[in-house]
Amino acid sequence: MSLLSLRNVTAFYGPSQALFDVSLSLEAGQVLALMGRNGMGKSTTVKVICRLLPNAQGQVAFDGRDLSGLPAFRVARLGIGLVPEGRRCFTNLTVYENLIAVARPGEWTFAKVVELFPALQERRDQNAASLSGGEQQMLAIGRALMTNPRLLILDEATEGLAPVIRQQIWAAIARLKQETGMAILVIDKSLSELGTIADSAVILEKGRSAWSGPFRDLTPELTDRYLGV
Repeated sequence: MSLLSLRNVTAFYGPSQALFDVSLSLEAGQVLALMGRNGMGKSTTVKVICRLLPNAQGQVAFDGRDLSGLPAFRVARLGIGLVPEGRRCFTNLTVYENLIAVARPGEWTFAKVVELFPALQERRDQNAASLSGGEQQMLAIGRALMTNPRLLILDEATEGLAPVIRQQIWAAIARLKQETGMAILVIDKSLSELGTIADSAVILEKGRSAWSGPFRDLTPELTDRYLGV
């Protein structure tokens, strides 16, 4: 049984339909790349998974449990950790306060997060607003890990960051895959970095599941068709 499963999911923003029969599945310990050009429904799919947007039809299930009707905080407590696009750190709280504010019992503690991202230890007592964009992204990832999720969702976690910071983030994601049994759903545009960690991929086109399969089966023709400018 898949840890995460979406079957024929549709979703709307008011009268406008954003998702059309989207389906995907993700096993424990695997990394799934959710791909597509801008505006094709990737972040909307994440909102539906996290119950920030209800699905009109279809089923969203986590560990065999139908998530329909659950509020977002209940879904988070089931073990879904979200690193949202734009980071959204609590800017008036310190790094330490950002992390402990969401902490739940489990393997991931403050000490373990700062071992993954040493820069956060150095900035422990600084307000999040004073951090660089890259440090805020590390904090957003650390905050999600402090909830001790079984599924980590990363929505554009490296977008707009300096190359050296991007590499640090990708190295951390690779380490999470290698050292934990956590499932990871990642949205990103970098095929080269995704290729080092992703087991499978789903491509969305105009709110529909256009292609899915092992990441290694993504051909230049497919990427040009669905991901090219």
